Amino acid sequence: MTSTPSPRPVSALRARMIEDMMVRGFTEETRTDYVRRVRAFAAFIRRSPDTATAEDLRRFQLHQRQSGMQPPSINNSVSALRFFFTATLDRPDLARRLTVVREPLRLPTVLSVEEVTLLLQSAPGAKYKAALGTAYGAGLRKDRHAMLSPQLLELLRDWWVEGRRRGVLLPRGWLFPGRNPIEPLSTRQINRAVHAAAEAAGIKKRVSMHTLRHSFATHLLEQDTDIRVIQVLLGHAKLETTALYTRVATTTIRSVTSPLDRLAPLPAARPRPGA
Repeated sequence: MTSTPSPRPVSALRARMIEDMMVRGFTEETRTDYVRRVRAFAAFIRRSPDTATAEDLRRFQLHQRQSGMQPPSINNSVSALRFFFTATLDRPDLARRLTVVREPLRLPTVLSVEEVTLLLQSAPGAKYKAALGTAYGAGLRKDRHAMLSPQLLELLRDWWVEGRRRGVLLPRGWLFPGRNPIEPLSTRQINRAVHAAAEAAGIKKRVSMHTLRHSFATHLLEQDTDIRVIQVLLGHAKLETTALYTRVATTTIRSVTSPLDRLAPLPAARPRPGA
């Protein structure tokens, strides 16, 4: 007869940290990640993290860099440890010792208009075609008012008719339900769909749902849409974030006329004596 192992008991320190995060409204995913990163720090110094010193933090960050950890992961650890030392231990002096690593600027992957067309045509069914069309047609990432184009409206209507026929669109239910109609379409399901569509369309780029948002912004810029309008549509707080797309909107750059070309034709230069 085998016995089920009992779960690891939660220490008072970890329980306090979790409570501090719950008070601040952190999501369960964030709470789990923060606890995991503080636990990794404790494993490195081989004692309870509330006994940490500034030298421990310096050695830990050096270890992360030397082991090849990427800047996003290092900075996530910084966020977790800063919270732990500031909120849970009331030790802001230690939190200030943590250094954020500057991340190299990476240009986003962008699809051409033709590639987006192929991707939507290759989507596995009306639901996913409408979902991917919504991501691209409105540049969605989070809840906010967004544009609704006539073509997107047609995609949504097509899915509405099919979804009602199949009985998966429940009254007051989700527009894009998951396998269980009472649950929304999961991130994993939609990611699988966009990868399958990209493969079926023969697109070799690394495509994700966020790629459709990047493509939305870039294509608007290439249509000469004012960058401040794009900022509002994307929900960016800072214009600098939106300005990143000017680095990939090559069509716009090629179409710009130099001020020199607007001048009247210049007379040919006369040869200089002795030239």
